[in-house]
Amino acid sequence: MPDDLLRPTVGAGVDMSARPWRLMSQTYVAFFGGVLASTTIAYLNAGRLGVDAAKRRLVLLTGLAGFVVVIGVFLLLYDDSGITSGFRVGIRVVAVLCCMAQLRLQRPMDRAFQLRGSDYGSLWGIGIAVTIGGAVVEGVVLYLVTVVL
Repeated sequence: MPDDLLRPTVGAGVDMSARPWRLMSQTYVAFFGGVLASTTIAYLNAGRLGVDAAKRRLVLLTGLAGFVVVIGVFLLLYDDSGITSGFRVGIRVVAVLCCMAQLRLQRPMDRAFQLRGSDYGSLWGIGIAVTIGGAVVEGVVLYLVTVVL
């Protein structure tokens, strides 16, 4: 019977074939792509890190709450002349704040990943795709909000 003290625990239950992305790289996605893009990347990265299901749900709930706030900011700052620069700044602030909360949920498992001594994966390809896709989806939803009102 093997000794529990000698059993490896840092990599236990984590799929090492899908390398996670650096946490701070996710803030670029949040800034340029918005809350939906940031939440998508944070959720995928949490899975790559082996974050438990409850914390992954919290990542999604944080993103949903952030998107509701974005819609609220939009409703407060939108006028018939179009989208203002205050709105653009506001949604970026909300996206980065949500991202920071999501990074905090991933941090313990990211530290465990760092202890394994593995390299991070590249966020360039998927990051750009999700940034563009998230920005487009947010734009469409906000347009639909203007149509309904």
